[in-house]
Amino acid sequence: MEHKLWGGRFAEPTAATMRRFNDSFRFDRRLAEVDIDGSIAWAGALLEAGLINREEYEALCQGLELVRREFADGSFEAIEGDEDIHTAVERRLHELVGVVALKLHTGRSRNDQVATDMRLFAISAGRQIDQRLLGLQLALLTQAEAHASTLMPGYTHLQRAQPITFGHWCLAYVEMFERDRQRVHEATARARTLPLGAGALAGNSLGIERERLTEALDEFDAVAGNSLDAVSDRDYVAELLFTFALTGVHLSRLAEDLVLYSSAEFGFVELADAYSTGSSLMPQKKNPDSMELLRGKSGRLVGNLVTLLTVLKGLPMTYNKDMQEDKEPFFDSLDTLDLSLEVAAAVVATMEARHERMRAALDDAMLATDLADDLVRRGVPFREAHGKVGRLVRRALELHLPMRELPLVEYQAVQPELDHTVYSLFDMAQSVARKDSLGGTAPDRVLEQCARWRDLLDE
Repeated sequence: MEHKLWGGRFAEPTAATMRRFNDSFRFDRRLAEVDIDGSIAWAGALLEAGLINREEYEALCQGLELVRREFADGSFEAIEGDEDIHTAVERRLHELVGVVALKLHTGRSRNDQVATDMRLFAISAGRQIDQRLLGLQLALLTQAEAHASTLMPGYTHLQRAQPITFGHWCLAYVEMFERDRQRVHEATARARTLPLGAGALAGNSLGIERERLTEALDEFDAVAGNSLDAVSDRDYVAELLFTFALTGVHLSRLAEDLVLYSSAEFGFVELADAYSTGSSLMPQKKNPDSMELLRGKSGRLVGNLVTLLTVLKGLPMTYNKDMQEDKEPFFDSLDTLDLSLEVAAAVVATMEARHERMRAALDDAMLATDLADDLVRRGVPFREAHGKVGRLVRRALELHLPMRELPLVEYQAVQPELDHTVYSLFDMAQSVARKDSLGGTAPDRVLEQCARWRDLLDE
């Protein structure tokens, strides 16, 4: 016998084409665990309201646990007519415990049921991504601790700017991914509002105490205050998709750096063979495909966000079937980002920094600001100092000399009191050490930040 959660009003069966178009079990089956959690909590609410007795409650809970086990071990058998996860669970529950299963949906709509399921799933997804982000942060932090004094060029506009340390570069991404973790926490915090008991849209009239449901479903710390909003709100899905998309953008920036740094032209890092691929034609090639895919996946994550925002735009109150389209983009973004973060952490943990290539890429012109700062200390206004040093840089280019080999007379032409001590400024390690302000690239500051992050992340 076909099991439907609706149909008495209809004289004709659903067309096969409409079934294919409408049914969602093929993807929302991954909500089985949370759907069963919500149903057990609802059974408890029905018991407290006197709508079922203790024997019926226990039968429902035992049956739901059996269904949970079938989903967990892969033995659950879907049949034609399993329109969605709610229908499938109730149909199988009916087969296991009999007619009492038909009482489970009392006072409940799939509208508040799926809203509850999605919130529970989103909270779990947030924890999952948070742990992946933590793993990537720890991989970056380990590299930063090992390379607090490893000199490399820092870039603006992809042009050599000032010397920094590789450890400082790693910590920049630790900071970036920490903001992503904060956004995950904030979005999941707003998902912890319980919609169950809101019914289809107007609430319920059967004496269900919604506040008590938060005790059975302890992921929730508040009850939705308006039944209309409770069933129609998908802000938390959009917020998490935005957070996933922005995390993907950050991964793409990390990937772009590592694609450049691992190229023969830079040679700053060597990616492990395990996370690189080769060419079907050119035997010498070692391609950073792991990082290139990270860049590409960011577009997919952004696309999923745009998909949901477009679906939600202009929907009338309250629940609409359009909202079924929240699941596939969310599931896809979760799976995509989860694997992306796992790969990114492994790439960072196994990559090798090539000190000599980083050091060789440093040039004297990158210390021009140090020279300008020295003139400032001598009382020269910064704007004048900037112009004087700019002329020295141009003169070095004209003479095809590094600035440390520019004759003293050239320096004295722009600032007469300069003497041979000016050449002591052209020390990369000392330049980096002087950047000792809070958050600066000085090795002592980098180690200080590493210690702080180690304490925070180890918690």
